Amino acid sequence: MLNMSAVSLSKAIKEKKITVAEAVEAYLDAIDKNDKQLNAFITVAKDYARKRATVVQEQIDKGEDISPLAGVPIALKDNISTKDILTTCASKMLEDYVPVFSATVVERLEQAGMIVIGKLNMDEFGMGSSSETGLFGPVCNPWDTTRVAGGSSGGSAAAVAGGEVPLALASDTGGSIRQPCAFNGVTGIKPTYGSVSRHGAVAYASSLDQVGVIGWDINDCAALLSVISGPCEKDSTCIISKSFKFEPSQSEQLAGVKIGVMRSCFDDNVDSEVGEALNAAVREFEAAGAIVEEFDMPLAEYIAPVYHAIACAEVSSNLSKFDGFKYGHRSSAAKTLSEAYCLTRNEGFGMEVKKRMLAGALILSADYYEEFYVKALRARTLIKEAYNDLFKRFDMILSPVTTTTAYKLGESEKDPVKMQAEDVYNASVNLAGLPSVALPCGFAKGGLPIGFQLIGDSFSDEELIKAAQVYQNRTTHHTKRPGGGMA
Repeated sequence: MLNMSAVSLSKAIKEKKITVAEAVEAYLDAIDKNDKQLNAFITVAKDYARKRATVVQEQIDKGEDISPLAGVPIALKDNISTKDILTTCASKMLEDYVPVFSATVVERLEQAGMIVIGKLNMDEFGMGSSSETGLFGPVCNPWDTTRVAGGSSGGSAAAVAGGEVPLALASDTGGSIRQPCAFNGVTGIKPTYGSVSRHGAVAYASSLDQVGVIGWDINDCAALLSVISGPCEKDSTCIISKSFKFEPSQSEQLAGVKIGVMRSCFDDNVDSEVGEALNAAVREFEAAGAIVEEFDMPLAEYIAPVYHAIACAEVSSNLSKFDGFKYGHRSSAAKTLSEAYCLTRNEGFGMEVKKRMLAGALILSADYYEEFYVKALRARTLIKEAYNDLFKRFDMILSPVTTTTAYKLGESEKDPVKMQAEDVYNASVNLAGLPSVALPCGFAKGGLPIGFQLIGDSFSDEELIKAAQVYQNRTTHHTKRPGGGMA
């Protein structure tokens, strides 16, 4: 059961080969067995999941055609609001917070008959690239538990790769879905900004954040995206008119599709094994009939500073509401109003969050607003225009997600500059609001996964997924499991 795709699992449930309760218990047992090593879960909602399993089984027994994922367990990154289930953002500030409402995406999961079984570990408030900055300790990579799972959605990717859940929801602000997918050998989709509601997703940087999906293969991810995408009256930035619809495909041909490849994929900044795997992926697309051409990414040197200026400014604004009075942690040592604000935030936020909030406050200050923030917004427009020009030449773009395989726990603190260098490949996608699909494309000699991404124009998610289906139909990287297992 644990090796079945999510779509196949739902089909087996509808055919009475498996019950919803059996599926839920199988994954709860897997969490009990594996999560002491992985630390992917913050909360396991056993009672909630079991009650939901009963409700969904009754619907299926009545013959209700709920969705292609009915009965499938799913876990959520812990920055997605869930009514009556702890939602912490991996922060002391919210360690006891239980929402009174669920995010729109959660409501849609339940309408589709899916079973939420828990909340997943992450970098605190999504700030980090390794899932080491959170209150509950680092997430470990299932392929090698001495290494990071990536971030900030490391718990989502590790839980899928570790066989603890078939699908997970995550969020992506500057690569937070795609980078963990590459490190863990799984598949993910960062949808077009405005295609999936952000209502109920705790904001990091509102103009960059996007809820997305992680699973083992592209068909499972596409099925989940069709469930959560679509218009939402509670989110004015969700501008899509209807949800995406995807069909499974066995095609192995991509004739005539033009793919641009960043020339920097193969320079000295990218590890040789990663470059070799990317080159093999390029050859696979060419064999499928695609037309591949290299190009230089315009404005590459501005992407990281623009991203960090905008992200820090927005997080400084978004997290200002966490003061300990309406909800969240409040310092017991405070004796005055001023102390209540200062001590609460000092105790409630971790160092990474504090650094970004302080940087954002500086960027938004009167002395630096024009020099930093306004210039960053203008540069963001130029980056979007550069992508517009690229998509006049290409149908999609292929690039790395990371320049290395998963690094050792603790290494990100030693070399933060190297971590920011990867923003060139990932953050530009969020700055331009574009969709991207992350796919496994090989393994290093030590057995660690390597991934790449396909980037498309706004709302070209369906075309990206078709290309991803062709690639996975022609390869077997997505079928490999930690420990030498196969799907």
